[in-house]
Amino acid sequence: MSEKYEELRSQLLFQPKHGYDRLSEADRAAMETYCKNYMAFMDAAKMEREAVRETVARAEAAGFVELTADTVLTPGARVYHNNRGKSVLFAVIGEEPLDNGAHICAAHIDSPRLDLKPNPLTEDAGMAYLKTHYYGGIKKYQWTTVPLALHGVVYKKNGETVSVTVGEDDADPVFCVTDLLVHLAGDQMKKTLAEGVSGEQLRVLVGSTPLPGDEGSDRIKLAVMKLLHDKYGMIEEDFLSAELTMVPAVKAREYGFDRSLIGAYGHDDRVCAYAAFEPILNLGTPKYTAVCVLADKEEIGSMGISGMQSQCFEKFMGDLCKLQGVDLADCFAKSFCLSTDVTNAFDPLYAETCDSSNSARVNYGVGVCKYTGSRGKGGSSDAAAEVVGYVRTLFDRNDVFWQTCELGKVDQGGGGTVAQYMANRNIETIDAGVPVLSMHAPLELVSKLDCYMTMKGMKVFYEAE
Repeated sequence: MSEKYEELRSQLLFQPKHGYDRLSEADRAAMETYCKNYMAFMDAAKMEREAVRETVARAEAAGFVELTADTVLTPGARVYHNNRGKSVLFAVIGEEPLDNGAHICAAHIDSPRLDLKPNPLTEDAGMAYLKTHYYGGIKKYQWTTVPLALHGVVYKKNGETVSVTVGEDDADPVFCVTDLLVHLAGDQMKKTLAEGVSGEQLRVLVGSTPLPGDEGSDRIKLAVMKLLHDKYGMIEEDFLSAELTMVPAVKAREYGFDRSLIGAYGHDDRVCAYAAFEPILNLGTPKYTAVCVLADKEEIGSMGISGMQSQCFEKFMGDLCKLQGVDLADCFAKSFCLSTDVTNAFDPLYAETCDSSNSARVNYGVGVCKYTGSRGKGGSSDAAAEVVGYVRTLFDRNDVFWQTCELGKVDQGGGGTVAQYMANRNIETIDAGVPVLSMHAPLELVSKLDCYMTMKGMKVFYEAE
């Protein structure tokens, strides 16, 4: 009788399997190579501008050309559009005309950080600081006493634009936001975590030494400004037309005795952006046109000229359709999009925040989210059963390890992705991405297996017939 029910149990009940219990040796070797390359990308692309620069350079080396009105879109043609250096779109033209739709992977390349204010440099108590306005959802206390690097561009008064990077080279100095010593923190520690460090306290310490012999005002500030002038030709007024930010000065590293995890700043969402971009580089001629969208501004609502709500995507797809004599609305109606964004990985230290049977777990593969949003699915596109079924069948058929998930308990909170903006365009859309531990912290953790399976999932999606 017991054996009978065990057979019935195996037939009827869903029993997720750990990825390493079914990972082939070939996939394991490919996973290690892929993750090594991904880590190099993460070190080179901590900002959206840097991610665009890196992907465009690799795409051009792989035969992609800038899309123009004169481009001939024969099957297999490889084109891209660089949107002002802050977002980028790639396409490989398929055998089917675009009125039969496209297969789209849409990710974002921005991450939470500390942006400098327009007039940031100040001096106080013999120390120079840069004032910041944090970007995206962060726990402010996590950003104190973390080594920081300065990244960005400055449009100078003379019309020259210079790139700035300080803190990534081993010989560079780094910066930080200081914190209150525990001996004097009695009042601070009575506050909630949200109140312990305020946004205005996220000032980055950048110097403390005056110029030799200077006895005037703002001596420390002037000394810092001279260093910036000597290296970049900057004057203080140039901050007004600069785009500078502080990010963690950490390299991507393997984590754990078994090296099964990758720790880095900005996995959200460059881990999925890389997974969407890498397979399109070596893609042959697909049946349906394959499109990779690397957007900006997702962490602040996908607004602005480089966000997913802008008209840039319509412009790119509209230009492709125009060259084929296809109506854009017809293309969108037949298209399918994987919103390739991260999801939270179940953390047993905070188990009370999640429904364990509906949470993504480390090493179980790419997380497929039917809906995201928060408190009643707010801000979610909520994919149809047929959409989930298509992805389920495609991944199972191609040995892509995947798992279903949602972002926390029903009333706990949640989060959104670009999925709703793609669905609003009449494109069938579902979220699929890498589960992340410590999401939005200065250091995030992901599983190598989940990274690789997400890339493999994007690859078979581009190639799908």
